[in-house]
Amino acid sequence: MPIAVPGRMDAGMDQRAVLGISDSLTGQLWAWRGGIAPGEGLTGRAEDELLHQLFRARGADPDDFARLQTPTLRDWLPDPAIFADMERAAERIADAVKAGEHIVVYGDYDVDGATSAAVLIRYLRGIGGKVGHYIPDRLLEGYGPSAGALVALKQAGADLVVTVDCGTQGFEALEAAKAAGLDVIVVDHHKAGTALPPALALVNPNRLDEVPEAAAHGHLAAVGVAFLLCVALNRLLRARGAFANRDEPNLMELIDLVALGTVADVASLRGLNRAFVTQGLKVMGRRANIGIAALCDAARLSRAPLSRDLGFALGPRVNAGGRVGQADLGVRLLTTHDAGEAAQIAAELDRLNQDRRAIEQAVTEAALAGAMPSPGCTLVSGAGWHPGVIGIVASRLKEKMNRPAIVIAIGEDGIAKGSGRSITGVDLGAAVLAAKDHGLLMAGGGHAMAAGLTVAADGIAALDAFLNERLADAVTAATADRALSIDAAVAPRGLNAGLVDVLETGGPYGQGWPAPRIAAGPFQIVDSRIVGENHLRLQLAGADGGRIKAMAWRQGDSEYGAALQGARGRPVHIAGRVKRDDWTGGNAVELELDDAAFAD
Repeated sequence: MPIAVPGRMDAGMDQRAVLGISDSLTGQLWAWRGGIAPGEGLTGRAEDELLHQLFRARGADPDDFARLQTPTLRDWLPDPAIFADMERAAERIADAVKAGEHIVVYGDYDVDGATSAAVLIRYLRGIGGKVGHYIPDRLLEGYGPSAGALVALKQAGADLVVTVDCGTQGFEALEAAKAAGLDVIVVDHHKAGTALPPALALVNPNRLDEVPEAAAHGHLAAVGVAFLLCVALNRLLRARGAFANRDEPNLMELIDLVALGTVADVASLRGLNRAFVTQGLKVMGRRANIGIAALCDAARLSRAPLSRDLGFALGPRVNAGGRVGQADLGVRLLTTHDAGEAAQIAAELDRLNQDRRAIEQAVTEAALAGAMPSPGCTLVSGAGWHPGVIGIVASRLKEKMNRPAIVIAIGEDGIAKGSGRSITGVDLGAAVLAAKDHGLLMAGGGHAMAAGLTVAADGIAALDAFLNERLADAVTAATADRALSIDAAVAPRGLNAGLVDVLETGGPYGQGWPAPRIAAGPFQIVDSRIVGENHLRLQLAGADGGRIKAMAWRQGDSEYGAALQGARGRPVHIAGRVKRDDWTGGNAVELELDDAAFAD
């Protein structure tokens, strides 16, 4: 079991410094996460002490430790009726199913949209509903419901449209649908303003008029909101006696979809989301959903998926259809019951994901070349950039610049599409809505960590100035006193499979519940080399016999990477996330390196 290892503390050195490191190779202080050092106020088994420390450092209430350690829906699921318009939405859908009306689920083209649509479609089909889907083309139609698409759906025979992961800002489109006599229910999680579009029902925990109990679930992805709608609908149908002569649907069979959408949309993994992902991974491990199983095979996952696999292996493949291929491939994959069709679609998504990576690399290089230091937001734009990859490129810029980033692709018609990603503590979605309210955008919306927008090419400079002025103070506060958060410090031999197993029980980890970062050392660097796409791989050996492989992703040509490559034979401390080595299996572990510091 790991223990904190004291470091050398020179006079005048910051007393918060883990292992005495106040200036690492990336220029950071290593500090205990949340200011909580190991063992403070904790008693009992060493494993429990470590887990409780992880919980406390992430701001958890001690009264919640038990249900955090084993998150279940029974402990975390709220009454769906607390959400505005939830019961109205459930009643309209139940009536539509009973009457045999044609229902269309209108989704976004990303993973959250695909999984949200799949949850509703699979549930509605399970209760005998007549349901289809519509996913807009990213390039031709853009984000969210369009007036033309909704009116066309009505003319084609749709009686009810349910938008998922979009619609909160669809004022013009929903006005057109209302005029055409089409009922629309919006199921969303994006930021809402004081005015709401004319939907029959708008279920969104981020409505400004939500009661506090419902607003507390504003961190849900749209797929989580869609699942709650299914819970409300199921309860209503049960009360109506709909299951008197038929089996009641098993809602738990949908939880794997909820987990995938939640992690891939970078939703905060706290509260109910922790239960969704924990239980969803169990269902996913049973390979009950043919589409998800085929996706795992395409991603060459030979073991049961972990939380990080949803964000880095499965999610990007589902996204690839909407980014550079056919927009509805993800929904079709996640709703099919035909194994052959699932394998074919998964293979196509895997191919498209390879194409996406090549396009992304080219746009990333161009965006990085044009990125300039900025006080509040890094905004870059370019003609000819593929709109399908700008969100991923924005994530790369955010990591590089340590501040919100927006990447804008300028079209030949002078209309530009932008996608942004933010850092913890800076609400980018609210800033984009404010820019829209100031007349700087043609369209825009999002949530705290991500946003999308449409702007005239000649308005980009004004948008850049507005966002930098609005976000500068928030970015300063969020990045002040820059430090690398450490959860535990161990001797080299402490980086072992036993430590990994204990840390895994504190998961799932992701946005809002960061994976534990462990400091260890001193090590000698016995080998270093560049592998793959500019990644640095190190072989490290400790004086106590501990040995480990460490990977520094995309650091092959950085100053930090160069310092490590030139440090062979010199003692270093390392910090990063420890996990099992998937390539060698067994009890071998490796560390995903975040930082290092010379030990002498």
